[in-house]
Amino acid sequence: MQSSLYVALSAQVALEKRLNTIANNVANINTGGYRAEEVKFETVLSQAGVGDVAFASSGETYTSRQSGPVVKTDNPLDVAVQGDAWLAMNTSSGIIYTKDGRMKMTETGELQTMDGNSVLDPGGAPIFLNPDDGTPSIGRDGMIRQRNNQIGALGLFRIDSQSQLTRFGSSGVKSSMPVTVVQDFTSTGVQQGYAEGANVNPVMEMTKMIMISRTFDNAAATISETESSLMNAIRALGPST
Repeated sequence: MQSSLYVALSAQVALEKRLNTIANNVANINTGGYRAEEVKFETVLSQAGVGDVAFASSGETYTSRQSGPVVKTDNPLDVAVQGDAWLAMNTSSGIIYTKDGRMKMTETGELQTMDGNSVLDPGGAPIFLNPDDGTPSIGRDGMIRQRNNQIGALGLFRIDSQSQLTRFGSSGVKSSMPVTVVQDFTSTGVQQGYAEGANVNPVMEMTKMIMISRTFDNAAATISETESSLMNAIRALGPST
């Protein structure tokens, strides 16, 4: 079989992977704190000089760390994380980090995410408010006060830029490296009454989808033409009777 068939097929596999990531991003445009999935090819290109590149690479999927749009909600239990930091929550799979700062308070006063996971303080412990002490005030440094009394603090954590992120649920990630507690709030903090949305650019994603769909069709046409030329060659070179 001609190698061009394999090359075109590998291109379709790579394009399908990119289409899947785009479809997932578009489906989560309205998911609070969602981090978009992207595909990078830098590693493949850096190794291109080692030998002949015969097939298309599907690339490596990674989670984008770009900030999403911040929307004012006026909900005192909502916070938007500013700068290079993440909130932490305790789940059945361990500690997970998120940019989704929408929270709720249980009847016992525990601060939880909208999915019912405990929000953690800088020491990794759950946070409890007093349900009878009214609306809490949350400072830029994450300090929580009720009736001017400090009762706890939101944990803000920095994930190393070299760490690999594994997606958890709709807006959570798990870090492959240990995280550090944020102590400098000059360029990092939280903003009460706001929430961060998904860092997905819908116009850009739709543009990518159209471009990839056209490229996929071109690869399919290449496969069809290659099969046609192969069949013609078999007819022309086959034994005559």
